[in-house]
Amino acid sequence: MRSGAKAAVIGGAFIVVAGGVGWGAYNVLDGITGGGGDGGTSNVSSKNEVKSGPLSSDEVDKTAKDFLKGWAAGSEPTDVAQLTNNPADAATALDGYRAQAHVTKAVITPGKATGATVPFTVRATVSLGGKTKPWSYSSKLTVVRGLTTGRPLVDWLPTVIHPKLTKTSHLVTSEAPTPPIKAVDRNGKELTKAKYPSLGPILDALREKYGADAGGTSGVELQIQSDGDSVPGTTLLTLSKGKAGKLRTTLDANVQGAAERAVKEFGEASVAAVRPSTGDILAVANNRTDGFNAAMLGKQAPGSTMKIITAAMLMEKGLTGPGRPSPCPPTVMYEGRTFKNDGGFSIPNGTLTQAFARSCNTSFIKWIDDVKTNGRTDEGALKKEAEEVFGLGMDNWKTGVTSFDGSVPFASGGEAAAQYIGQGTVQMNVLNMASVAATAKNGTFRQPVVVPQSLDGRDLAHASRSLPGSVAQGLRDMMNVTATSGTGAQAMASLSGYKGAKTGSAEVDGQHNPNSWFVGFQEDCAAAAVVQAGGHGADAAGPVVAKVLAAD
Repeated sequence: MRSGAKAAVIGGAFIVVAGGVGWGAYNVLDGITGGGGDGGTSNVSSKNEVKSGPLSSDEVDKTAKDFLKGWAAGSEPTDVAQLTNNPADAATALDGYRAQAHVTKAVITPGKATGATVPFTVRATVSLGGKTKPWSYSSKLTVVRGLTTGRPLVDWLPTVIHPKLTKTSHLVTSEAPTPPIKAVDRNGKELTKAKYPSLGPILDALREKYGADAGGTSGVELQIQSDGDSVPGTTLLTLSKGKAGKLRTTLDANVQGAAERAVKEFGEASVAAVRPSTGDILAVANNRTDGFNAAMLGKQAPGSTMKIITAAMLMEKGLTGPGRPSPCPPTVMYEGRTFKNDGGFSIPNGTLTQAFARSCNTSFIKWIDDVKTNGRTDEGALKKEAEEVFGLGMDNWKTGVTSFDGSVPFASGGEAAAQYIGQGTVQMNVLNMASVAATAKNGTFRQPVVVPQSLDGRDLAHASRSLPGSVAQGLRDMMNVTATSGTGAQAMASLSGYKGAKTGSAEVDGQHNPNSWFVGFQEDCAAAAVVQAGGHGADAAGPVVAKVLAAD
């Protein structure tokens, strides 16, 4: 305990008074037993003995109790940190809790231990510049045996201090670096994290980028801030409100609301919707345990939804077309790799429309040797199509927040064939694939944006050419067949008007079920969704897309 601290046990609570100011209290409640102690070597049974084997419940309880009591009491951080297996990092975080986060009081209440893991709640007070506010949250710690000493120690992770902390972030209470924003949708309706949780990372990023120019003033906030400059701060507590500046986005509150509800029906799901005629992003939603904005930043194989780009390339090369032959055998081999159709189906005397609507893998791969430039097989043709027509893979999208632009790297042999059906080294997210569907619908790529270009005059990405009219019409027709009588028909059945779709299932190593992908359009709205391990595209991702399209 620091010099000058007084301790007493009052009503079962350990109360510490340091320098005349009550800094912390530790409550001895469920699951934590044992006497006092200030850490140090009190957990070592003898001077020379090094324990091994599983931890006892007494060791877990005592170690957790000593650590939490020292933290709550505001004891010297370096002393408390000795109860962890990473004293240097733990001391820095514990010191920052007082010095940077400005936590002036803390009551930490442990819960019942489960094995070596002890949950706890924190009721704290944050004070700065005469502004004071209560702050509460829950976290947990795990006790492990020290590798060299055999001592029971807290397994140090930043999440012990707060569940949202990472190795590259820290807590700071200060005047906010940027003023708050009042983000509104395209019709002036306010967009908040409380009502639209998926927008949290996007709203934080928009505040970081545009807050200073939106006309607001900063307040005093407790934030999680990144050690670098690339990640916007996340506000955990507002001690004094600033004045929010108004920021108009391209989002549509109705479509966003539908997207939020749709992804909640499946674990690890993401969806995005765009306006084909303008590129305006109408909705972005995720339902993920890690809180990652996978809809805009994800990178994974898109499965057979990639066949939209492959079909466009084949038609531009003049090799086939909607009503023209496109053989669909059960299996096909290319450069030593065997590819098959789902369930081994085939389409005798099939056309490209039939192959597209039923998602025949072999039909697309069989054309690879016929895709030639200057008389030679062009294994880079798919990459060129993705870049030159669909605006993908050039790392130049400026949506208004950070996003991934998709990637179709050069590939040869069997890897090139895998790309034709959206496997292998192709990487996309649902915003990329919503844009692909939008380009097919519109005929010309319009770079997706979440804030209007007029806001800051930034340069938007452009594709070097549009789809030829006949090719664009052919893609739309094949997507319409898919949506009305092909693999997407059941998912799209509730939608009226002119519509189109493409299903996809992306195999993932070590995963029993493939990822479910689906893209679709209805009139001037295009959307794409992915559900991790969701199976066939129409089974999980399809209903998500349909519900989003119906809301526009």
